[in-house]
Amino acid sequence: VQLQASGGGLVQAGGSLRLSCAASGYTYNSYAMGWFRQAPGKEGEIVAAIRWSGGNIYYADSAKGRFTISRDSAKKTVYLQMNNLKPEDTAVYYCVAGSGIILSSLGTASAYNYRGQGTLVTVSS
Repeated sequence: VQLQASGGGLVQAGGSLRLSCAASGYTYNSYAMGWFRQAPGKEGEIVAAIRWSGGNIYYADSAKGRFTISRDSAKKTVYLQMNNLKPEDTAVYYCVAGSGIILSSLGTASAYNYRGQGTLVTVSS
């Protein structure tokens, strides 16, 4: 499984960024994909996730109302649109994927078997 993430950068508070993650090497219908973020000194979290089959979506409380996860089946790509970014959103964002993840575990980082390289998101105040 290969996960190629892109789209991070520096943005001012209130701005927007869109992260992309292109996936290859697995049977998509059995998988869920998401975004895990890790900030220095903080516990990492799954901010958003989507099951490829059925489209069930999970958002962390910190992301609700500001972030939108979506998928493009033809391109085998998952997107994370991040609006109204805050300084506390500053982190390295990793694309993650896993098979057989039940709905109630979409927000559990340990449920994901694969992780791509990180992309840094920096939000200035």
